[in-house]
Amino acid sequence: MLELVRPQATSFRAWSDAHREWGPGLHEDGFGITPHDDVDDEDGFRTWVDRLHTRPGAHWWIVEDGRVLGGIALRSPGDPSVPRMGHVGYGIRPSDRGRGVATWALGQVLAHASRIGIDPVLAVCRDDNVGSIATVEHYDATLVSTERRGTVRLRHYAISKSHRRPG
Repeated sequence: MLELVRPQATSFRAWSDAHREWGPGLHEDGFGITPHDDVDDEDGFRTWVDRLHTRPGAHWWIVEDGRVLGGIALRSPGDPSVPRMGHVGYGIRPSDRGRGVATWALGQVLAHASRIGIDPVLAVCRDDNVGSIATVEHYDATLVSTERRGTVRLRHYAISKSHRRPG
């Protein structure tokens, strides 16, 4: 059974397993890793998890049977990164993509966003990320704009409370 759990410093092994599957880099959207975070050992991992709990917004790990499948973040409306990255960011480990995990997690976070008054929820994804496009469009997201950032083309979506269909 899928569940969203807050990051836990005691879950180093389960989280590291997911992190290793992505390979090196900071590309696990939804985990909130910055270039300053050292998550390769337990001390650095604990420091990073503690920092996540003090940041505005919310982070969750998507877990099934104790296995970390990915992460999802909801940024606060006042977060200066929202115009560039959206309110929501998520990532699913490669071996668990294509089975509705991101769609389920996004539905949970959209419900949370609604409860705390974030409407619309903004989402940004790469123009070539078919899975992410399908995930946000599942919730009747409106394509607001596209932009080119270097060699990457991005889509900016708004997911309005009045247009969200259940997950």
